[in-house]
Amino acid sequence: MATDMTLINRSAVDLVELLKIGAVSPHDLLKALEARIAEVDGAVNALPTLAFERARAAADALLALPVPERGALCGLPVAIKDLTEVAGVRTTYGSPIFKDFVPESSDPLVERLEAEGGVVYAKTNTPEFGAGANTFNEVFGATRNPCDTRLSAAGSSGGSAVALKTGTAWLAHGSDLGGSLRNPASFNGIVGLRPSWGRVATDPGQEITGRLSVEGPMARTVEDVALFLDVLCGEDVRDPMSLPKPATPFLTQARSGWRPARVAWSADLGITPVDPEVAEITRRAALRFGELGAIVEEAHPDVSEAHEAFQVLRARSFAISKKELLDTRADLLKPEVIWNIEQGLKLTCADILRAEHQRAAMYRRMLSFFGTYDLICTPATIVAAYPVENRYVAECNGVTFGNYVEWLAIAYAFTLCGCPAISLPAGYTRDGRPIGLQIVARPRDEGRLLAAAMALEQVLGLNTGLAVDPQVRHL
Repeated sequence: MATDMTLINRSAVDLVELLKIGAVSPHDLLKALEARIAEVDGAVNALPTLAFERARAAADALLALPVPERGALCGLPVAIKDLTEVAGVRTTYGSPIFKDFVPESSDPLVERLEAEGGVVYAKTNTPEFGAGANTFNEVFGATRNPCDTRLSAAGSSGGSAVALKTGTAWLAHGSDLGGSLRNPASFNGIVGLRPSWGRVATDPGQEITGRLSVEGPMARTVEDVALFLDVLCGEDVRDPMSLPKPATPFLTQARSGWRPARVAWSADLGITPVDPEVAEITRRAALRFGELGAIVEEAHPDVSEAHEAFQVLRARSFAISKKELLDTRADLLKPEVIWNIEQGLKLTCADILRAEHQRAAMYRRMLSFFGTYDLICTPATIVAAYPVENRYVAECNGVTFGNYVEWLAIAYAFTLCGCPAISLPAGYTRDGRPIGLQIVARPRDEGRLLAAAMALEQVLGLNTGLAVDPQVRHL
């Protein structure tokens, strides 16, 4: 029997209101999700680990409480990326090393989510340890793009993006180092927000400070992303980089009606090739800020050191967090992970010093740039979805890349500067592949970023809040 799409196509914001008045229960939503997953996930492999028994127990516990005590989500189901630990639920990190690992405790992010009434029912697929912008691993296989199952879902939050697009999630958690939230949001036509450093507290692991990676919200609409960010954000002593909640909720800020006065547009930030069709689709979308009263002009900050700085700092991070695995389980690591760790172990103090100085200089120039412009827009990715069997993008517009992450520069330039960046559906290629527009604001300015993205979403009118059935196509 086909799923009743009435609930599946409702927004998270609407469902929370229905939960609060008792018009639906968490069990109704879990039942709808379970049916939808059975119907469509076999074609895309977004949710390889399900936890409905645990979710129903959590729902029962919430329903025993008065409504005001059920948290901001009031029983709304949420999917968690398989890089983040959930107590009692298989958590593999996409690695054969951890294929049978079941943690006893949850990440602080999950604790906060569940304290706010989020019900965890599934883990979303990810590449091994999140390395690479194509979601495949040796434990669960590849996640496929629902617009054409021959194509990549991107990564590393590919499972989360595909679950949202196919209606097997209303809210899905992701993380982002070099675009891991933004790339799959772009490839799958949903919304993904990389917040500022420290906005969402998490277990820092071996890298207490200086992390490039952040956790963040993904959904089908900007309003739902804002709701989810309100739940995820907040200070936690276990994460020394964490920030306190803002005085005004992000959902309120998103609905504030704020509009940018000046918007910059750049197809390439002066550092990367870009597919001409992708550049044109995103340029047209950025120009529509003009309909909201903004001056839109071509400009970008100087981020010319981004490639060198990112490669060094990313490699350092892999060495800090994964050297022990290289020493003890190298036979079970994929080549890209080994390469990342080995690159980090080769670094000298001079290499790291130079990269940190480069990042500091770019950060200062970025702040200066935002003294003139409220926002900058770029493509979220430089290509549309590519064949799933390609491990990464090797070349673009006649340029061959030097390694498997260099094609992500349009995203990681902003990673280095700690800017909040959102990927918003901007349009489609001639053959129907979704394209995302990256909109970026000054550090810690998620509120105005969400307000601007919500306004542009309405202007573009792409109706991406609806789930789609996977378009199963064979080679």
